[in-house]
Amino acid sequence: MSNVTLGFIPEPIRVPTDHILLSKKVSPESIASRKFDQILASIEEIGLIEPLSVVPEGKDANQSDRYILLDGHFRLIALQQLNCTEVCCLVATDDESYTYNSRVNRLSTVQEHFMIRRAIERGVTPQRLAKALSVDVSQITKKLKLLNGICPEAAELLADRQFSTEISRVLRKMKPTRQVECVELMVSANNITVAYAEAMLVATPALMLIDGKKPQRMSGVSQEQISKMEREMSNLQVQYKTVEQTYGEDVLHLVLAKGYLAKLLENEAVSHYLKQRQPEIFSEFEIIVQTVSLDQ
Repeated sequence: MSNVTLGFIPEPIRVPTDHILLSKKVSPESIASRKFDQILASIEEIGLIEPLSVVPEGKDANQSDRYILLDGHFRLIALQQLNCTEVCCLVATDDESYTYNSRVNRLSTVQEHFMIRRAIERGVTPQRLAKALSVDVSQITKKLKLLNGICPEAAELLADRQFSTEISRVLRKMKPTRQVECVELMVSANNITVAYAEAMLVATPALMLIDGKKPQRMSGVSQEQISKMEREMSNLQVQYKTVEQTYGEDVLHLVLAKGYLAKLLENEAVSHYLKQRQPEIFSEFEIIVQTVSLDQ
């Protein structure tokens, strides 16, 4: 059995903050950003949650008392502003900083909802969370109630997306089937916005609404236009389902056609003939061969 080399020393250590060197310059604009203010408020209210990632300055980790920071620049600056003299650090065994921060994705809205709910279940008050995240308490309440009235299927479609909590307010007015239809359309259009959700709400038939009543008219939109939106939304949903069902088959046909045409154009006699006699067809064949995905 081969030995696996750990990427960091298992046990974190306490390092003086003035013994940690930044590996990149942090701009004044970043320090003045809302993100930094939230980190500062969080550390001040509930302390440092995630240790910094560092690597010894010299080759010999046992002889070095200074470290180069790999991940946690905002946290270190916030700690220094709060006059903290020591910080908990994970010591890496290499200096491959790209394996840390650059591989981290932003938290999705649904994941944030579950984290807030878990924190409150463990006794953290909404007021304390709001102070830690540097937001209004009403925002914490909205995030806590994000999935109330949202069917599991629609919530699953939104699981890895970032969106406004106001979208949940709009979706709650629809029945589960309609919620799924609207979320599918928003995701496929890559337009998960409140304006788009409200437009689909207006275009939703009364039978697919929770209270059975149409919402108030949108300003500047006539009843005739709303009826047209309902018809177009219904047609769009049918087209979306059709494309969804045939997408896999279409990709397979594209791959087969691309492979066949690539082999065909490798034949010099065929390529020469098409260039001389059918240049338009030759150009189209080249486009298909160079196509990477259906989006092109």
